[in-house]
Formats: sequence, C-alpha cells, structure tokens
Amino acid sequence: MRTIIAAAAAVLLAGSAFADEQVIKLKQAPGVDKVENNCQACHTLAYIPMNSVYLNSAGWDAEVAKMINAYGAPVDAEDAKAIAEYLKKNYGS
Repeated sequence: MRTIIAAAAAVLLAGSAFADEQVIKLKQAPGVDKVENNCQACHTLAYIPMNSVYLNSAGWDAEVAKMINAYGAPVDAEDAKAIAEYLKKNYGS
C-alpha cells in the first residue's frame, strides 16, 4: 500500500513539474523550422534567446559546429547552414 501511495505521489509531483515548463516561441523567420526540428531534439529552445546576448555571428557559427562536431548532433550540412543563418539573423548580438 505504501508503494502505491509513493508511486501516486511521484506521478503527481512529476506532472506539476511539467506544468511549469515554459513554452518557447522563436522568432518566425526562414530557417525556424530547421531549428525547431533539429535543436530541440537534444535540448530546450530556451537556450537560444538566453545565449543570444553573448553570441555574435561567429559565435553562432561556432555553437552550431560544436553541437555537430563535439556533441554528435545528427544535423546535415544543409540544415546546419540554415540553422546558423537563422540564429545569426534573429538572435545575434
């Protein structure tokens, strides 16, 4: 019985944690679909506006390259170019 109560409490607590999750709306511009389809497969899109105050054009190029080369993000070259261009034009400092 205690196990059932503990499991139910865990489910309720987990549900409230997801309810607090912020929905991120990126700027609607060419390439946003590539960003949403590729980037949020591994992490929240909240990183984009959060890091935009620190990253310029070269910084976004480096960030996209890091995600692919260091972390192994499965992004093809065409999508990577579109993602970098979107980030530089819409979130570059």
